[in-house]
Amino acid sequence: MQTQNAVIPVTRLRFSSNCSIAMARKMLIDGEDGLVQGGGEEAANFDFDLFIIGAGSGGVRGARFSSNYGAKVGICELPFHPVSSETIGGVGGTCVIRGCVPKKILVYGASFGGDLEDARNYGWELNEKVDFNWKKLLQKKTDEINRLNGIYKRLLSNAGVKLFEGEGKIVGPNEVEVTQLDGTKLSYSAKHILIATGSRAQRPNIPGQELGITSDEALSLEELPKRAVILGGGYIAVEFASIWRGMGSTVDLVFRKELPLRGFDDEMRAVVARNLEGRGINLHPRTNLTQLIKTEDGIKVITDHGEELIADVVLFATGRAPNSKRLNLEAVGVELDNTGAIKVDEYSRTRIPSIWAVGDVTNRMNLTPVALLEASCFAKTVFGGQTIKPDYSNIACAVFSIPPLSVVGLSEEQAIEQTNGDLLVFTSTFNPMKNTISGRQEKTVMKIVVDAQTDKVLGASMCGPDAPEIIQGIAIALKCGATKAQFDSTVGIHPSAAEEFVTMRTVTRRVTGTAKPKTNL
Repeated sequence: MQTQNAVIPVTRLRFSSNCSIAMARKMLIDGEDGLVQGGGEEAANFDFDLFIIGAGSGGVRGARFSSNYGAKVGICELPFHPVSSETIGGVGGTCVIRGCVPKKILVYGASFGGDLEDARNYGWELNEKVDFNWKKLLQKKTDEINRLNGIYKRLLSNAGVKLFEGEGKIVGPNEVEVTQLDGTKLSYSAKHILIATGSRAQRPNIPGQELGITSDEALSLEELPKRAVILGGGYIAVEFASIWRGMGSTVDLVFRKELPLRGFDDEMRAVVARNLEGRGINLHPRTNLTQLIKTEDGIKVITDHGEELIADVVLFATGRAPNSKRLNLEAVGVELDNTGAIKVDEYSRTRIPSIWAVGDVTNRMNLTPVALLEASCFAKTVFGGQTIKPDYSNIACAVFSIPPLSVVGLSEEQAIEQTNGDLLVFTSTFNPMKNTISGRQEKTVMKIVVDAQTDKVLGASMCGPDAPEIIQGIAIALKCGATKAQFDSTVGIHPSAAEEFVTMRTVTRRVTGTAKPKTNL
């Protein structure tokens, strides 16, 4: 298999010490630019062709794919626990243990509340009082993440990857130290090192912040809160607001902007806000928290407007920070940005040629499937001889609010900023068929943004039931460069909400190329 070794020129690599330069030069002489397959004679002096720190989604994918290409791979991960810390983690990482998977399980659980209400008009005779057993769902959730933790371990084992339980850190360009649970330190050399340590939830620096919790703890609460205050306007804040409200809690959502979900299409953000309020969530836009005080009645929450709220639980959903502090990175010359994220090039390579990083620890596009993409490209480039960099265009994503929001491609605001010509915006707002019988007053909204000159579909959004399932299919069309005419020529499935994407014939508005509005909502 031919390897393209000149794709990352030596002249692009900068080093902070003579020691690093010497080591890097040795690597580049021994293995040219480092983009060669591990496992040959030149790797014989290393314990591993690849050693990975972090066995979350990105780390496990990188390990398995690299091993399949013939590399000898070792990986280390912190001991398992549902709530993470600097010394606790678990194979499977954030997504499996304390992120996407357990969150989605709770979203499913919360969704039944609304479904039960809707069922009455479909002929189901239900008692007025329907009990919800939080502890039962919590145990089921815990059982599932334990099962998945075991599956991920077996995936590594079946791929021939050596798993070490303990804390890893880098002590040289080609050396990793693993501190085991009993304090014993093990040292291993590796031709390549991949960092995939993810990120951790952060707390705001306000008085009483120790009284609040993060999403880690929120997924493992012993008791369902009757009153919850959530600080934040992103994915996690909106999703937990929907979860707790769906389970019957009183929820106050506090965020700094005019609308939640900054960075998404403004029109769709307004739809989500309207739906949250329609489901009974109290919104507090342009508001921040200044203090938490413990009282006999609960936690007193003080806002910057002087408002006082009482809660059983205060959730901080105010962002995440890269897990890079304890890796000894700067000592070996790996450069970090001001957030602690590892700086990498377009191939996920740091300034040290033997050290790479993928996933949230690089703070590029912090989504689990993107970490998988980056790790796959890494393995193909370093051990598969294919030299591939991640393509971040047209990556679909979803906010699992109730109902969910899902998008792919450019928002209207992004399209206005990034294109020079006119845009055609198509929108459709309708009452889902299910709601016509249930009586629920909640509209589904769909949107397509089109380049007027080329007819190419630049972005699509949907807020309504099954939006993520529908947008995943639309994402394939956008990845293939589909035009609006091709959408229009597609025969829809009837009756379905999805067919609306291929029947939007009338332009809602035309945005001229000279219009460059910027959102501050």
